[in-house]
Amino acid sequence: MNEIVHFDHIEEFVNDLRKNSNVRIAFTNGCFDVLHSGHVHYLESAKEPADILIVGLNSDQSVKNLKGLDRPYVQEDDRAYILSRLEAVDVVCIFEDDTPIELLKKIKPDLLIKGGDYSMEQVVGKKLVESFGGKVLVAPLLKGLSSTNLISIIKNEKRGNTP
Repeated sequence: MNEIVHFDHIEEFVNDLRKNSNVRIAFTNGCFDVLHSGHVHYLESAKEPADILIVGLNSDQSVKNLKGLDRPYVQEDDRAYILSRLEAVDVVCIFEDDTPIELLKKIKPDLLIKGGDYSMEQVVGKKLVESFGGKVLVAPLLKGLSSTNLISIIKNEKRGNTP
């Protein structure tokens, strides 16, 4: 599918998907600032139990709020484009808030999936998704792969240090 759908149109888009077929929709979200193989593995895992995977992508301002003023390194339009071209990702929707709550209200996914660095209690939107009959899953992450680690390596190499 490989769609980028504007926040203002996502509810209608998802409703049309559901009208035309009996699809199981999974949702995950994140900054996906410096994409690496751990992200791809995670997104593939998130897609497995669903027909459609929607990725909520934090906007540039949201990433700054969450990660600091020097982030993101990759702008939201580029991050959305790259994510939308991954085989596991069907739809990308950029959201402005620091949490995906408003986006979850529009999508009402069957599954909310977060990475294994979150406990079930830490998953934002868990109660909301469960309130409309959805399930929450925690997908495994590849150990040692994170944007923070990758950025640290890049910064150390720029300074002439090797990890």
